[in-house]
Amino acid sequence: MHTNALSTLSTFSDLGTLSPLFHPLSLRRAEPADLPGVLTLLADASEWLHSRGVRQWPRGGFGPERIEPLIEERTLFLLDDELRYLDPDESAPPVATIALDEHADPEFWTPADAPGAALYVHKLAVARPWAGSGIGDALLGWACASAYLTGLPYLRLDCAKTNLRLQAYYAQRGFRHLRTVDLPHRASGALFQRPSEDVPTLAFRDLTIAELISV
Repeated sequence: MHTNALSTLSTFSDLGTLSPLFHPLSLRRAEPADLPGVLTLLADASEWLHSRGVRQWPRGGFGPERIEPLIEERTLFLLDDELRYLDPDESAPPVATIALDEHADPEFWTPADAPGAALYVHKLAVARPWAGSGIGDALLGWACASAYLTGLPYLRLDCAKTNLRLQAYYAQRGFRHLRTVDLPHRASGALFQRPSEDVPTLAFRDLTIAELISV
């Protein structure tokens, strides 16, 4: 249920790549009205993966029943291009999405892992025009800092067992491969962990900080 996708693995030379330097971005919690845009983003990311032979997510993306609970639980976050709101005719689709919560998939994480010692990343996807812009890195850094501020020592995720490119991506960004759980009914199963740390958020405005201050 909680495999991860990063469509940010292409290079800066991709045609059409956008830059946070010229497009101010902001991170916020997803609202019910965001569901269609989120489903479209995840479907696009899944199709891109399948076109490259990666069976990480179901082709066509996820049904609303898989995403609505994340929105209701306030654990799904969206990255917006603030310039899109200047055009009233634009629907302002999200630049990226990430879910961050304390849900440790019981099929992967055992009691010996101390499941409560981490936050877990799910549903990480970046829109294709933003591929190669560093958005995935920035969101992982934000998630790592969120775990640190919550007082938890680790940030964790699972990804496809056969997606060696994505596994290398995580390893290059401070994650350590713990083990691979090979279940026949799950495409995911490669488990990664990164120590939490106070990573500065520079690529976007974090609108969730205001929620923390107001508590």
